[in-house]
Amino acid sequence: MESRRNLAPYMKLDLPERMVFIGGPRQVGKTTLARDQLTEGFQRREYFNWDEPTHRKRILHQDWRPDTEVIILDEVHKYKRWKNHVKGIYDTQKDRHHFIVTGSARLDVYRKGGDSMLGRYRYYRLHPFSMAECLGKTAYPAIFKPLEIESKPEGELTRTLFRFGGFPEPLFKANDRFLRRWHVDKTERLFREDIRDVEVIRDLSLAQTLQTLLPGRVGSLLSLNSLREDLEVSHRAVTSWMNILETFYYLFRIRPFAVNHIRSLKKETKLYLWDWSEVEDPGARFENMIASHLLKLAHFLRDVEGLRTEVCYLRDTGKREVDFLFLVDQKPWFAVEAKVNDTSIASSLLYFQKKANIPFVYQVIQKPGVYKSAGDNAFIVSAEYFLTTLV
Repeated sequence: MESRRNLAPYMKLDLPERMVFIGGPRQVGKTTLARDQLTEGFQRREYFNWDEPTHRKRILHQDWRPDTEVIILDEVHKYKRWKNHVKGIYDTQKDRHHFIVTGSARLDVYRKGGDSMLGRYRYYRLHPFSMAECLGKTAYPAIFKPLEIESKPEGELTRTLFRFGGFPEPLFKANDRFLRRWHVDKTERLFREDIRDVEVIRDLSLAQTLQTLLPGRVGSLLSLNSLREDLEVSHRAVTSWMNILETFYYLFRIRPFAVNHIRSLKKETKLYLWDWSEVEDPGARFENMIASHLLKLAHFLRDVEGLRTEVCYLRDTGKREVDFLFLVDQKPWFAVEAKVNDTSIASSLLYFQKKANIPFVYQVIQKPGVYKSAGDNAFIVSAEYFLTTLV
C-alpha cells in the first residue's frame, strides 16, 4: 500500500513561487507530508508548531536560521493575527526562504481582519487516503470523458478502506481496537484543543453531544430543526456548531442541484463525515465512502487545475433521487448512485440522466466483481473498480 500523497508533486512545483497552505482534518497527515515529502531535496528545513510554547515564541520573533531553505508553520491559524504576521514574514523573506503553512481549519476561510493574502499562497486540501492514492496512482480522469474502469479488482483494499477509513494511522494499522481508541482521542482533541483554541463556544459539552448525533444522520437530508429539538438549544446555536465542525473538517455537506426544468428541492443539504469509519450503518458508511472519494476528486481538480467543481445530489418534488452529481463549471459530468448489492439499475438514475442531460451515470455497488453496461453511457460497477478511477 502506497503511503506517498498524490498532491505532493504539485505542491513542490508551487513552493518556489508562493507559500503552500495545507488544510485538512486532524491526523490526516499534513505534518508528515510537509516534513517528509515536500522538503525532500532541501538540506536545511525548520518546523514550528504553534501549540508548542517555545515554537510559538520563535514564530513571533521570526527566530530561525538565516540559511534555512524551507520553514514549516503548523497550526499558526490559532494566533488571532496570524494572517498579517505570516503575510509580513513572507513579504520580507520570500527571497530567502520557502514557506509551508499547515492547519486543521480551513486556512482559506479562517482569516480574521487585516489585508488579503491573495496571490501569496496556493491552498491545498489534504484528504484521507483513497483507493487510487493507496495504489500509488498519479493520473486523474479526463474531464467530461467516461471513467476508465480497469479490469483488476481491488477487493481487499476496498474492504480495508470501508472498515478502517482513510486516515493514515488506523488504515495502516488495520486494528479494530486501535480504531476505537483513535476515534475517542481524535474527538477529544478536536474539541478540547483545536476548536477551543479558535472558537468561543459557551457549552462545549453540548456541541460535543451534537457531534455524537451526526454519524447516525449521514446520507440523510439534514434537518437543523430536528437537531435543535434533540439538544434543546436554539437554531442559531446548532447552526453555529455545524459551521464550526465543517470549518474544522469534521463534516461536509452537499446541496441539491437545481435547474429550471427539474422541480428540485432548494435548501436541504445532505450530511457526510470526513472519517466514514465513524458511521455504524453499513449502507450509510458505504455511501459516505463514495461521497468522500468524489469530494476528494472535486477538491483535487480545483486546487491543482483551478477548475470550478462541485459534488451535489439530485432530488425532485416527486421524491426521485440520485446520490451524487459531479459538476465542472456547473455542467454535469457524471452521476453516481451508491447501492450495497442491487445489480438492477435505479430508475431515478436513468430518469435524471435524460432530464439533466448527464453524460455518464454509474450505479456503484459494494458487491464485488460487477462491471456491466445498463444502457447508453449507464453502468453498474463494483466499488473495487470504480474508486480506482478517481484520485
